[in-house]
Amino acid sequence: MDDIDRKIISQLQLDGRATLEKLAEQVGFTSMGVKKRLHRLTSQSAIQVSASLNPFFFKLFPAVVLLEMESAEAMQNLLERFKDCPRVVHIFKTIGGYNLIALVVAEDQDTLESISIEKCSLRSSAGIRRSEFYPIGEIHFSPFLPIREYLTHKGKETTPCNVDCRPCARYINNKCVGCPTTKHYKGTL
Repeated sequence: MDDIDRKIISQLQLDGRATLEKLAEQVGFTSMGVKKRLHRLTSQSAIQVSASLNPFFFKLFPAVVLLEMESAEAMQNLLERFKDCPRVVHIFKTIGGYNLIALVVAEDQDTLESISIEKCSLRSSAGIRRSEFYPIGEIHFSPFLPIREYLTHKGKETTPCNVDCRPCARYINNKCVGCPTTKHYKGTL
């Protein structure tokens, strides 16, 4: 990354909708020069320009989940199970006591509780030695998260994690809105 790339990236972080002309003014290039730089950065997966959401604006409830996995196989199975879950914003592999850290969101306090304890929870996966669940009160520096709204299909019969929401007592008693990928979903994602 050189100084031009840094300037382009910095401007896009401030305004992801900045025009090529505005970026060109900021970096001293032509708009075609900026376009070529952007193409190179995006095609090499160095950057991605996308919409991030402020979970508090949309009245979502974020939380951090810490997981200590028993084995690499258990970790891989969990990652595979939740790869298409719209509530999982990020999962980080770490080196330390907890070897997975996840950032998740829910539509309300009751659903947040459901995704911390029910069959659809990251914590319910096989091969977990211990886990902790921390609801987030505030986000500092930038409130925006890359919530995977594109995964909320709202039309599937089964969830990506293969849990059926319909027989769940919390879903039946309106203590959980269900999975945003299914046609049984009752939430706002």
